[in-house]
Amino acid sequence: MATKKHIELQEYTVEELDNELNETVNQYQKIKFDHAIRGLDNPLVLREVRRDIARIKMEIRRRELAGMSAEQLSARTKIRHRRSVARKSK
Repeated sequence: MATKKHIELQEYTVEELDNELNETVNQYQKIKFDHAIRGLDNPLVLREVRRDIARIKMEIRRRELAGMSAEQLSARTKIRHRRSVARKSK
């Protein structure tokens, strides 16, 4: 089930995103530890929290890319192209 988390994250500032990421990672580590020790009622919570972490990181990266100049983006495209060619040759 998809959440509206990504819409909420767009309204956050960069500092709020960093704080949210730190809190979510700490929460994930705590839940993971609890699961290892005594188990969870619903282990799918781990998946939800991992996905929330990924959503937050994606939003941070999206903002980084939006702040890049055209020159930086073109250099990034060249790097991505080299990586894809290297993957295909393996």
